[in-house]
Amino acid sequence: MAEFFAHALSLVSSPSVLLLITIGVLFGIIGGSIPGFTVTMAILVVFPFTFAMDPVSGVSIMIGVFVGGYSGGLVSGIMLGIPGTPSSITTVYDGYPMALKGEPGRALGIGVLASFIGTVISVAVLVLFGPLLAKFSMNFRPWEISTLILFALTLVAGLSNGRLLKGMLAAALGLLITTVGYDRNSNIRFDFDLPAFSSGFEILPVMIGIFAFSQLMENIEKLGNKDTAQKNVSMNVTIPYAKIVKDIMGQKINTLRSSLIGSLVGALPGTGGTVANFISYDQAKKFSRHPEKFGTGIPNGIIASEASNSAVAGGAFVPTLALGIPGDLPMAIMMGVLILHGITPGPLMFEQNPVLVGAIYASLLIGAIVMVLCQLLLVRWFARIALIPQQILVPVVLMLCAIGAYALNNNLFDIWVLFGFGIIGYLLWKADVPLTPLILGVVLGNNLEQQLFRALELNGSWLTFLTRPLSATFIALSVLSVILALRQNKKINMQHTHDGSSSPQNRASTSDHKP
Repeated sequence: MAEFFAHALSLVSSPSVLLLITIGVLFGIIGGSIPGFTVTMAILVVFPFTFAMDPVSGVSIMIGVFVGGYSGGLVSGIMLGIPGTPSSITTVYDGYPMALKGEPGRALGIGVLASFIGTVISVAVLVLFGPLLAKFSMNFRPWEISTLILFALTLVAGLSNGRLLKGMLAAALGLLITTVGYDRNSNIRFDFDLPAFSSGFEILPVMIGIFAFSQLMENIEKLGNKDTAQKNVSMNVTIPYAKIVKDIMGQKINTLRSSLIGSLVGALPGTGGTVANFISYDQAKKFSRHPEKFGTGIPNGIIASEASNSAVAGGAFVPTLALGIPGDLPMAIMMGVLILHGITPGPLMFEQNPVLVGAIYASLLIGAIVMVLCQLLLVRWFARIALIPQQILVPVVLMLCAIGAYALNNNLFDIWVLFGFGIIGYLLWKADVPLTPLILGVVLGNNLEQQLFRALELNGSWLTFLTRPLSATFIALSVLSVILALRQNKKINMQHTHDGSSSPQNRASTSDHKP
């Protein structure tokens, strides 16, 4: 493995790939800095430009966006009090108060350095556990892979914040979308006598439409509801390097704990940076000698938040590479990049494409270094970019999305697919239906169908899924995740009922703020 990593490092260290990583990191930071743009949106915009690249170059630029995006959210969170990405929400709790105290440079420096350390620790976790998990999953046959995908879908649907039924329906809709067109036996399905439907839908326009288009529409709708009364923070930022190093050195255990939490949470399907963010902040507060100081502008909170959400990067690659199961939306798109270049993520990837695996490790490390340099040198400009109004941002991003969808096959139909699924995604968002299970269903649908057919061809009995230990375990875990989600839903509904019926004033308040 060492010689493959050395070869991969030489490929990634070439001037052209280093330039691509730098461009990716810069775009990711800019995307993360703009409130409402999100890491996923940045990755979707860059995705189409990887079509003409070789696998190493394509994956490297996407990893650059990934690493830069997770660290970019801290800029607007600290400077404006508005998190650039959902995964930097808790950064605002201490970063913004520190900036208001006249120390924006210190807050930004702490966040950037914590992000760097979190990414490096997560890469170590990926290098250690990725091959071990891949080796274990070499025993997986079609029955195990089918039930593992089922478990991933139920787990993601179950983590939909009290919307289990809607999450399950969204996952089912995602699977249904992948059945349009010819099946493996050349039977046409759901074409509605439209020739364009016979080839099915490409993943890219569907994903861009469901998430990016609907997100842009959501941003437009929220324009009139935003509270723009933000206190001013000076854009004259100076980084006190000695002070931030001292701050980090004084929080070694907090930094390590938060990075490990981020890596672990990132490896779980359906979680991501937002969940890691809140868990690590909560743990830092619980282990602190002065928990009452959290939220007043102390380094502890910024370190816990940024180390954890950046550590998600390496952790999320573990199930994606080893099992072929993306942990969250950005990883689903990253998996799409690999599939686009003819590479199927899974246990065989470590044997068949060890150089590419090594390139992913190297790109994460180099991306982290580039991120630190870019953030520290250009942070005042990133802070100004965060002020770009949505009225300008939305049409530009929408145009880039349409160009990307068209560039896939030079087919106008893909643009119509993008807008069609964009409207569907927006309507689902209005109906409070989670979009993550839907996109995961689209990404995993074809693989699920292939493995299910293969399993039934090898043995026509459905009981085989229950008699094989691993597949039976995954089915049991799927049922358990649904039961736990139902219990969580019941608790949430009881809490809402209690809060809503406590007083007439509460009921009035709830109705006034209903979206």
